[in-house]
Amino acid sequence: MGTKTMLKKMVFTTAVLAFTLVMVMGSGVAQAKAPIIFADFGWDSAQVHNRIAAFVIEHGLGYEVQYVQGETIMLNTAMIEARGSQAPNVNMESWTENWQDLYDKGQKMGQDPNTDKGFINLGSNFPNSVQGFWVPTYVIKGDTARDIQASAPDLKSVQDVKKYWELFKDPEDPSKGRFYSCIPGWSCALVNEKKIKVYGLDQYFNVMKPGSGPALAASMEAAYKRGKPWFGYYWAPTWVLGKLDMTLLEEPAFDQQIWDTTKACEYPAVKCDILVHKNLPKWAPDVVDFLKNYETTLQLNNEFLAHMQDTKASTEETAVWWLKKYENKWTTWVPAPVAAKVKAALQ
Repeated sequence: MGTKTMLKKMVFTTAVLAFTLVMVMGSGVAQAKAPIIFADFGWDSAQVHNRIAAFVIEHGLGYEVQYVQGETIMLNTAMIEARGSQAPNVNMESWTENWQDLYDKGQKMGQDPNTDKGFINLGSNFPNSVQGFWVPTYVIKGDTARDIQASAPDLKSVQDVKKYWELFKDPEDPSKGRFYSCIPGWSCALVNEKKIKVYGLDQYFNVMKPGSGPALAASMEAAYKRGKPWFGYYWAPTWVLGKLDMTLLEEPAFDQQIWDTTKACEYPAVKCDILVHKNLPKWAPDVVDFLKNYETTLQLNNEFLAHMQDTKASTEETAVWWLKKYENKWTTWVPAPVAAKVKAALQ
């Protein structure tokens, strides 16, 4: 073999090896930094959590982030099945009891070493939700700043409210009070119907069912601004309970048997967990470590939702506001070098 031929062959071989090395390294980097895709559900708290986590993951850990919009069953099914390149691999706000059967299926798959389908639960985002019957706190304690006297100082429970029904008179039927219930078509509307009857409140109150969530919130906010009594159902985390000082009336402690029959007990607390596709720890262990540490509270959720409502901020703007305000909290979720990168990006 001639010298030129040998030299050409060596150059070609070296080029092939170099190209192969680049491709291997490139595929490794691509695999390690594949995008983190969030299930972007249709409610504000989930979308804000997605953007809080995404800001840290993108600026602190160096991953591309994406969002896939949709609702509970569709997005969780896509995550479990890992359907296509746009399937979400992170769910920041799983209201588990609301899709229990599918959740159980996905969790079981996540524990099965013979399939790549399924998810793992990283723990709670916030411990629980709150649902129940509320009155403005000034009805019980007054409000000196607004010169409001307490009109029901010993009101504590749903049974106590019977003797104060006249405070909540229905303007369309003054012979009874008015109770603002859940939205027609929502499961809570049926639950409240049973509660009102079994507690005997139907003898004292007419049930008003607003046509939408905003209408229900508006009824509470309007009464609150005027310093008037209001009695009705609501849930948290929501902006309205983050903004207004409301008191949850006591009901008998939750009991599964009672709940399954008469509903004559408090609403069960719904866990809100963080889920990731089962393979995420293999190629994004730093993301999983961060999400394991990610934990908020009901109060923090109410607060950022109230801020979002008051300022008309976007979900992205709200996430940045929260990260700036609660630096002492989120910096405990990540190593110091990661926190430094995120803080620099917030400037």
